[in-house]
Amino acid sequence: MFASIFKAFKKRRDFKRLKDREFEFLFQKSDDGTVVVFDTETTGLNPKEDEVLSIGAVKIKENKIITSQTFEVYLKNTKEIDPKSIEIHKIRPCDLKDAKESQEAIKEFLYFIGSSKLVGYYLEFDVEMINKYIRPLLGIELPNEMVEVSELYFDKTITLIPQGNIDLRFDTIMQSLDLPRMGAHNAVNDAIMTAMIYLKLTN
Repeated sequence: MFASIFKAFKKRRDFKRLKDREFEFLFQKSDDGTVVVFDTETTGLNPKEDEVLSIGAVKIKENKIITSQTFEVYLKNTKEIDPKSIEIHKIRPCDLKDAKESQEAIKEFLYFIGSSKLVGYYLEFDVEMINKYIRPLLGIELPNEMVEVSELYFDKTITLIPQGNIDLRFDTIMQSLDLPRMGAHNAVNDAIMTAMIYLKLTN
């Protein structure tokens, strides 16, 4: 109860703080049932120091992944990319030569998500990375409702393995739910796979 009251208070407060009224749509109630699943690729794993290199997202509507409505954008970076990160996401400095300025990319992302519910895998990190750009731009943080798929998986699994250790690694969840992997590791493919996890756990 207190959590919901606090969320409502924070949303009202952030609406008043919004620097650019063009983005009031982020606070509008979403009634069409659309869910947006998104993922980021970054220069590293420290939200305070690292930067977003790419954002990938896909929409879910009426329990279907709308692959015709995927979103992908690359952002210009100012920090050196951690070599360990390159091993994971394969994004090299030369791959970002046509990347967009961060403000332009973030605005495009906000128009894509609107006020839809956001879903992700370890979503807290991705949201914090996005908020890093939104705070100076709009004076707020993402106001959208959010769902963490690893929490959904834990809640479903703990009833089968009470007091057991539940492996929440992405690959383990995919395998446990008998879902196919999507080839190359990038933000869009990761978003689509996360969308499959979400649908499997909610249906």
